[in-house]
Amino acid sequence: MLTAFARAFKTPDLRKKLLFTLGIIVVYRVGTHVPIPGVDYRNVQTCIDNAQANQGLFGLVNMFSGGALLQITIFALGIMPYITASIILQLLTVVIPRLEALKKEGQAGTAKITQYTRYLTVALAILQGTGLVATARSGALFSGCPVASQIVPDQSIFVTITMVITMTAGTAIVMWLGELITDRGIGNGMSILMFISIAATFPSALWAIKQEGSLADGWIEFATVIAVGLVVIGLVVFVEQAQRRIPVQYAKRMIGRRSYGGTSTYIPLKVNQAGIIPVIFASSLLYIPALVAQFAGGNSGWKVWIEKNLALPDAPMHMVLYFILIIFFAFFYVAISFNPEEVADNMKKYGGFIPGIRAGRPTAEYLSYVLNRITWPGSLYLGLIALVPTMALAGFGANQNFPFGGTSILIIVGVGLETVKQIESQLQQRNYEGFLR
Repeated sequence: MLTAFARAFKTPDLRKKLLFTLGIIVVYRVGTHVPIPGVDYRNVQTCIDNAQANQGLFGLVNMFSGGALLQITIFALGIMPYITASIILQLLTVVIPRLEALKKEGQAGTAKITQYTRYLTVALAILQGTGLVATARSGALFSGCPVASQIVPDQSIFVTITMVITMTAGTAIVMWLGELITDRGIGNGMSILMFISIAATFPSALWAIKQEGSLADGWIEFATVIAVGLVVIGLVVFVEQAQRRIPVQYAKRMIGRRSYGGTSTYIPLKVNQAGIIPVIFASSLLYIPALVAQFAGGNSGWKVWIEKNLALPDAPMHMVLYFILIIFFAFFYVAISFNPEEVADNMKKYGGFIPGIRAGRPTAEYLSYVLNRITWPGSLYLGLIALVPTMALAGFGANQNFPFGGTSILIIVGVGLETVKQIESQLQQRNYEGFLR
């Protein structure tokens, strides 16, 4: 692999793409440390230093922003508004006929949907930025910090609007940087920025586990976490690469004096067809009642029950609901993202058939049957990987964003594999050995 990377840097066009991507990454990481006006950063740093390992409701969003959320910088919202907008548009494509028609128009329709995604991203950034500023002003961003209510000293309307506009502009810049990587760099730009944001939190999370450890000055816990991480990475790579290949045979057709078709191919159905989406959906849905309880006043019975059973990631009720929601959203997302009837109709249109299965409705039923069978192990795998941080919370005193589990490792491995495959394909076009021999 290292030899292939060296050869990639020796190729002029690949070297330009890699260096351009690295330059954008540097700009993005610098932006995560640029402060916004109206915030007292001495108080922010004081609250961050005094914060507990559990970052509460904002831990997931803080991870996606590379730690910029809790520091309230210009890139505080990170890539999260774009991710949310993309998911919403993808779901609405199934519901709204106009969006479904645009999706079928090819590149022109895709460009139109991308434009809608940008508009929705800006709208969500304004909404989330307003919520973040309001949370910081009320002191709820760092619950338990004595100076949390003094993070925003000047709470005038002008300062509040300036802060929201700054964070919205920062989100637009992040979206632009991601598109630059996609057009002129290597890999999918948004995925690369998400990868960098999560990877940036790894060193501090690992070092925190070492400092909090008690065996051999924390080195035993540190080594154990590294070993567990390697096992989890191996499991994730194995499952992410696993797929069920449905053989497809195309009949020969005579058009004039030429013969077309007669080839064999396959339909690759991944075991984890839904990707990381079910975990994000389940996390977001479980955050809603905890967020409502946090902003509710008093100590009513329902608020105490939510804080005890749903707000804590290691609570048995939270773990059970989290696992069930992941399985539900895995089946839900696969059902809306893969249409067996559409695939069967396209196969029938071009003379394709699955050996032993009649074309048309029987083919759609067979594809649906196979998809349901392989979605079960995929959803269970997602649930188990997502619960690794919670297990680490009890075993090592780690926080809920344990570096080698849950959402973080799924994104790290998925983006890493996809980027490596793209570099490998370009190397193989130049008769070089790939990464995977």
